[in-house]
Amino acid sequence: MSNDLIYPLVDTVVDRFCSQILPQIHYKINTLNLESLSLERILLAADYPNLHSLELYNVDEKTAERVFSRTTA
Repeated sequence: MSNDLIYPLVDTVVDRFCSQILPQIHYKINTLNLESLSLERILLAADYPNLHSLELYNVDEKTAERVFSRTTA
């Protein structure tokens, strides 16, 4: 039974995902569904050359501005 709520991932799960799993599969990912607590860590963990869809959940305006207005050198 689904209640349509989005629950944040535990830090240890996100850490393992970013350090061990994403480096192996990042080029295959075409869609990411992220919530605010793991958004920045997952986006910065790898390049996503085939990413075509990004869905965000429970992300406030301030977080979105901080994450998406970064400039690269």
